[in-house]
Amino acid sequence: MARIRRRRKPVSEINVVPYIDVMLVLLVVFMVTAPLLTQGVDVDLPEAPSEPLDNNSNEDVVVVSVDAGGNYYIDLGTDSEKPVSLQYVEEKVAKLMRVKPKTPVLVRGDKAVPYGTIVKLMTTLQGAGVPNVGLISEPGQ
Repeated sequence: MARIRRRRKPVSEINVVPYIDVMLVLLVVFMVTAPLLTQGVDVDLPEAPSEPLDNNSNEDVVVVSVDAGGNYYIDLGTDSEKPVSLQYVEEKVAKLMRVKPKTPVLVRGDKAVPYGTIVKLMTTLQGAGVPNVGLISEPGQ
């Protein structure tokens, strides 16, 4: 007697378990590394009772920092922890302003830095073509 074979239909389901495992591993990795990604130089900011600015994530922001020793740092994505000269800051910001004139420029000044140093930096930035220079501070109590 001959056996009758039934043909099985192909299964059209996708096994998503491996994808969920990979997603959970990536989630854990990003949750652990996100707090470790601090940008810029350690600056003791002054406190001011002001409202925070609206930050559009689509915009690039240039942050120029001045530490307690009067050293300048510019955060343009590379070597933001390396001190640079004021002339270097002016050149880099001027180049950026020619390409993207609407880029916001913010100054992070340590509260131990003399007022004249911050004013000198701000006038240099305005000379480089920055229409408005913002100041970063800690929120007041």
